[in-house]
Amino acid sequence: MAPHKHNEQDDELTMSTNELLQGQLELYHHCLAFVKSLALKAATDLRIPDAISRRGGAATLSELADEINIHPTKLSNLRRLMRVLTTSGVFSLVQGKDEPCDGAAAPPEYYELTVVSRLLVERSPHDLSPMVDTMVDPVSWNALLKMPEWFTEERPSGLSLIEVAQGCDFWDTTVGDGGKFSGGMAADSRVAMQVLLKEHGGVFKEVKSSLVDVGGSHGATATAVAKAFPHLKCTVLDLADVVALAPANDRVTFVAGDMFKYVPPADAVLLKWILHDWKHEDCVKIMRLCKEAIPERDAGGKVIIIDMVVGYPVTQQHDSKEAQAFFDVYMMGMDGIEREESEWSMIFSEAGFSDYKITPTNGIRSIIEVFP
Repeated sequence: MAPHKHNEQDDELTMSTNELLQGQLELYHHCLAFVKSLALKAATDLRIPDAISRRGGAATLSELADEINIHPTKLSNLRRLMRVLTTSGVFSLVQGKDEPCDGAAAPPEYYELTVVSRLLVERSPHDLSPMVDTMVDPVSWNALLKMPEWFTEERPSGLSLIEVAQGCDFWDTTVGDGGKFSGGMAADSRVAMQVLLKEHGGVFKEVKSSLVDVGGSHGATATAVAKAFPHLKCTVLDLADVVALAPANDRVTFVAGDMFKYVPPADAVLLKWILHDWKHEDCVKIMRLCKEAIPERDAGGKVIIIDMVVGYPVTQQHDSKEAQAFFDVYMMGMDGIEREESEWSMIFSEAGFSDYKITPTNGIRSIIEVFP
């Protein structure tokens, strides 16, 4: 056999033992990252956060098993699931405080809620468990599994990943989902607006008298704004079949309509997590209709967008940067996009707006005020 001829390109593949082991560790960690998502989904479906909460915020493994009716033969498997969830920070594991007597076993270990799992307690006013159901969903997973062929195969222009995987667009998949998608969006709105109205309420307080929430579904966001600022007359615009299912609400007026055809007049238009669903040209069309609906800037007119500005602010922590990147690819599955500031700026300019202001929040989204 002829000896291997040295190729200069081989040099860049040479690795030390430590590099090999570290690289292997990181590679396997990436490969198994989906386990974190599925473990979280299992914990949510089993209502483990609720079980710990019912126990006063701390529960042993056996207490947890009793609360969620785990079959006795699965107790050791529950411990394995909880090990993933404590390692990833969804729950914490602490030793009991009681000192053991001579010859007695060590104090029991207790599982406690963290800042993550406190958001998954059903009776909490900031329960985000519906969002777990929305995002950790087979439809999204199957769509993203189609990425290799979607990137390389010739297909009809504009065909999304979900259309490749499911044979229909994202919005069709939400029909007959039992309200899972709308429930997730409502839960997100309740939590997001609780924070934004407290920390950045001035954005809404300075609106003169009226606000229309475009694509506002069943009114969770508009209701929060109306409750915080009673001087505002709040309206929700959404499709007729969505509005028809909206619960009775004495704070908000619902209007059936298509945001691509008409936006009701108001001093301000609100778009929360709407434009990231749509392509550039669609966003320009929506924003032009919003501009027609509001007065001039000197009369107080503006559009308020609550959405991500990828990479903004530049000082954000790694977790925030990573979450934004994850969200962007997640949105790619349904043909949406999370945009950088330059991409937002182009939309505003093409829609005829003169200026905008970005206010970052402590989370992954920003508030963008756009002025005619």
